Amino acid sequence: MKLLVLEDDAATRAHLLRVLSAAGHTIDSCATGHEAIYLGTTHEYAVMILDRMVPGIEGLNALRALRGAGVRTPALFLTAKNGVEDRVEGLEAGADDYLVKPFATSELLARINALARRPPIAEVVANLKVRDLEIDRIKRSVTRAGRSIDLQAQEFKLLEYLMLHAGEIVTRSMLLENVWSFHFDPGTNVIESHMSRLRAKVDRGFGYDLIQTVRGAGYRLRVD
Repeated sequence: MKLLVLEDDAATRAHLLRVLSAAGHTIDSCATGHEAIYLGTTHEYAVMILDRMVPGIEGLNALRALRGAGVRTPALFLTAKNGVEDRVEGLEAGADDYLVKPFATSELLARINALARRPPIAEVVANLKVRDLEIDRIKRSVTRAGRSIDLQAQEFKLLEYLMLHAGEIVTRSMLLENVWSFHFDPGTNVIESHMSRLRAKVDRGFGYDLIQTVRGAGYRLRVD
């Protein structure tokens, strides 16, 4: 696979190049956010591996710029910033996974392979519709009853997951793992706060609510 690596520390970058090359990957590497944006928008990669604390445009804003330019390449943050809020911030910026330094090489390779196995956007259903709510997964746009709704990146992922499971109960664990890529409960109200904001945008001002709380179980998007 062809990978993009953004890492400003020379020793860490050299180590990454060694282990990734040994695993059979081809790598383009860079040390600044500006370079990552240029490479990410002019070349095709299977996965992007990004450090956050780099010169100039930091990794977080570089990824935001790439997502804003329509680059949907799976992205993994590989960084020393290890707080729960750091992880949440990275995923909300458009990352698909988050791995903290120091890391095990075997875990990094496994996560890269998992991201690369995800179907490309051309192979997924481009548009989802539940009653009068529609999302365009290519343009990342949302409308309800013809009215445009502006969502943040993580709000879009949350709504997308609910729509993919419309009519089904989705639990807190399902949301943490599939929307935030957390395989543990961080013990915060991240789901509740995002769900509250999503409801305010999707349901408020319309004739009926689509997003339901199923007490003691989770959430459900109404289809009836």
